Amino acid sequence: MSNSYIRHEITRLTTELALLTKWSPQDLADIIQDVGFSCTLCGRCCTTEFNGHVFLLDDDAARIKKIKPEVLVPAPEFELVDGEGNFYVSGYALRVREDGTCVFLENNRCAIYENRFAICRIYPYMLHREPDRKKNPVFRQISGLNEHGDYHYPISEDEAYALAEETIQYENAWLMQMIDFYTTAEERFLKNNTSHIRKNYDRRIQEFKKGASVQVYVWFKGDFVPVIVRREEYQGFGWP
Repeated sequence: MSNSYIRHEITRLTTELALLTKWSPQDLADIIQDVGFSCTLCGRCCTTEFNGHVFLLDDDAARIKKIKPEVLVPAPEFELVDGEGNFYVSGYALRVREDGTCVFLENNRCAIYENRFAICRIYPYMLHREPDRKKNPVFRQISGLNEHGDYHYPISEDEAYALAEETIQYENAWLMQMIDFYTTAEERFLKNNTSHIRKNYDRRIQEFKKGASVQVYVWFKGDFVPVIVRREEYQGFGWP
């Protein structure tokens, strides 16, 4: 059976990974210094209203699994579905409250700030991707700006360079996790003679929205972990 969609995603992500290797930490550090982002402690970045969900890299998810596994949920917006109606998703996310605030946000402050997760540490310097005039993917500098915080504050060269290195490391780890997810899913689907079909995905999502529990295979540390979820667990995300 054809899995052209999965193959397309692998190709796209592999292309982005190649593009990432061309980014010099110093070039990104110069941009970070020019932006000069300063946190105003508004807490908006810790809400789904502004940032959708906190996607966790495997190492962050592993840390939470050891100390507070109940705050993990399969990341919303599952990527794939198989012929039996099981969903597949590329990792875990942090649960949120019904109002969309992070479970670690207390009195408008992060309760685990010193031990916050990789995406939170680099925020708002995630790299933005979009197609150029020839529809080839390119990085368009930084994506998490102009929604909150102040700008043009002085950032030292050393601090900017450290942020740049950490940002590139995060983006590399995220791309590798995504490529591994799709590659293993492709192998699994071929072995089981099944494929990802959009109409099946949409039908299953509609059933999920109406209250059906679904099985989600979460990509974690090189394997798929089965988890049963219901729509109620995603209320604060505003999805599906």
